[in-house]
Amino acid sequence: MESVEFAAIGGGPAGLTAAFELARRGRRCVVFEADSVVGGISQTVQRDGWRFDIGGHRFFTKVRRVEDFWNEILQDDDFLLRPRMSRIYYDKKFFDYPLRAQNALSNLGILEALRCLGSYAWARVRPPKDQTTFEGWVAARFGWRLYRIFFKTYTEKVWGVPASSIQADWAAQRIKNLSLGKAIWNALRPQRNQKEITSLIEEFRYPKFGPGMMWEACADQVRAAGSEVRLDTAVRSVSRTAGGRLRVVARDRDGAEQTVECGQLVSSMPLATLVRTLSPAAPPEVIAAAEGLAYRDFLTVALVVPERFSFPDNWIYIHSPEVRLGRVQNYGSWSPYLVKDGRTCLGLEYFVNEGDDLWAADDDDLIALGTRELDLLGLVTAGAVEAGHVVRMPKAYPVYDAHYAANVETLRKFLEVEWPEIHPVGRNGMHRYNNQDHSMLTAMLTVENLVDGANHDVWAVNVEADYHEEKSGEGRPGGGTGRDAPILPAPRSAADSAVPERSPLQAG
Repeated sequence: MESVEFAAIGGGPAGLTAAFELARRGRRCVVFEADSVVGGISQTVQRDGWRFDIGGHRFFTKVRRVEDFWNEILQDDDFLLRPRMSRIYYDKKFFDYPLRAQNALSNLGILEALRCLGSYAWARVRPPKDQTTFEGWVAARFGWRLYRIFFKTYTEKVWGVPASSIQADWAAQRIKNLSLGKAIWNALRPQRNQKEITSLIEEFRYPKFGPGMMWEACADQVRAAGSEVRLDTAVRSVSRTAGGRLRVVARDRDGAEQTVECGQLVSSMPLATLVRTLSPAAPPEVIAAAEGLAYRDFLTVALVVPERFSFPDNWIYIHSPEVRLGRVQNYGSWSPYLVKDGRTCLGLEYFVNEGDDLWAADDDDLIALGTRELDLLGLVTAGAVEAGHVVRMPKAYPVYDAHYAANVETLRKFLEVEWPEIHPVGRNGMHRYNNQDHSMLTAMLTVENLVDGANHDVWAVNVEADYHEEKSGEGRPGGGTGRDAPILPAPRSAADSAVPERSPLQAG
């Protein structure tokens, strides 16, 4: 049995940050990563010379120590400075994001704009009775017509539940005190007095070969310092030795088992999965809490098209209800190093549940679906698609449902009391809807606790009141720059949450 002081489960931003920070302090660490590449959801997928970013990763942070970490791993010339641009696509027109009243009403046309204004006026006279939901909160401030055009469809695509069942707190954080009336007033009054529309960052840094470039370089430096990063190696069980240390049993792709004994274990594997690997088994109430944690999964259909179908946006939000497509990335707008001369690659993003009809569909059927939907939207003609690739990413979004906070608290307390040598970090490791900089910060603070004698409450690192890409504010000291997520209703059963209302593979 191999014996080390530290081990880490997961070779994503949190796990590799922990290993790097340990190496900085002269401590060896063995990292187990189930995938064949590092980076987790921040990896860069490579297929036939094309590079795909899973979900898009803007390298922007309000945490100076994270910025310093990035600069330590990569050189200045490894980064590109990219303009931030995202728009909404609806009815074959592009709308500014964040929404601006003048642009939105102009694009909708005179007749529809008047209908939207009338709908807003009616909502002011007869506001929705229940404004505790996302639907009621937004409709009260924008009217029902604008709510259905710009808020309902995309939100339901992302989270897979009716907007009427999502709590309003999330809308209040993202939209704040803006309403259609205030937006129109801002559009009419002098520019210098406009203070209501949120100002977002205008540019960000991006590794020229994708976010995976950061974590591949980090893994190389971790190895160079004497630690190990074992790919294609999934942890199967965690138990205790007779001497009270942790025994981690992992299995590689060929089925060979590896056993490592360690004193401390940093884990970024999904919190529920971690609890199920423990031996002896956790009590029934803890297992029930683990089973109660839900996720939203992610599927990318990458289509190679001629460069004439490119667009300047990093991504476009698809609000058209006639398609299942949620968002389209243009990888060429992120970096010319991701694409090839004369062509670009568009990443069609579908928000799914693992095991549903999209997730289980053949790659060829998904490529055909994406091609049809781009053609239907008028973004790319069907005959122009030259090639396609499919990437599935399970557990991309930890779901905040009505019971998640209690479930996470049950698991956290159980680990603290029964397994104090195990330290959850990162997005899935803590079941927190955050960005990579936020995940990295939890790992940094954990290492300080383990090696430097600090006493950080890592679970207190949470989202800020402001949206993470707003210009204003530097964030709470040590608080990170995570994102908030909506509170969703708990699914009635796993089967109910996985069955869509219709098959998305139907033509049109």
